Parts: sequence; C-alpha cells; structure tokens
Amino acid sequence: MMIPDGEVRSPILQEAMRELEAAIHDARVAFDCISLGDVDRAHTSAVTARIAIDAAVTAMQAALPQSDGYPAADGMPPPTAL
Repeated sequence: MMIPDGEVRSPILQEAMRELEAAIHDARVAFDCISLGDVDRAHTSAVTARIAIDAAVTAMQAALPQSDGYPAADGMPPPTAL
C-alpha cells in the first residue's frame, strides 16, 4: 500500500510516511523469513523495521507543535511561564 504523494505537504511528515512504509516492508520480510526458517535474516529485517519506526517517530515529534503539551523532540518538557 503506497500513500499517494501530494496529500501531505510537510516534508517532515512525508519523511515519516516513507520511514513507516519501509518499516512495513521490513516487518513483512521478517515475517516471511520466519516462516521459511531463516531466523538470521528475520532478525536483521526486524531490526531494520524497528530503526525505521524510530526514525518515523523522531520525524513526527519534530512536526508536532511544541506549545500544545506534547513532548519536544529532544525529550525535554516545554518551558513554563512564570
């Protein structure tokens, strides 16, 4: 399943979408490798799927507005007004 280009204008969100598509592919490869008994390749594909998901999460955090209560991309809470 490919998400059509042009529906999302933000380059950051487009990158998150690409990373999630890569994660889906790698997870399917890992699933198929397990059914074929190729555990080493399944492990490699599962690891690359996880890395792609982490990259997508990082991109989505960068796209979130910092003032709406969501954590910042660096994990630090937003400054509070005194």
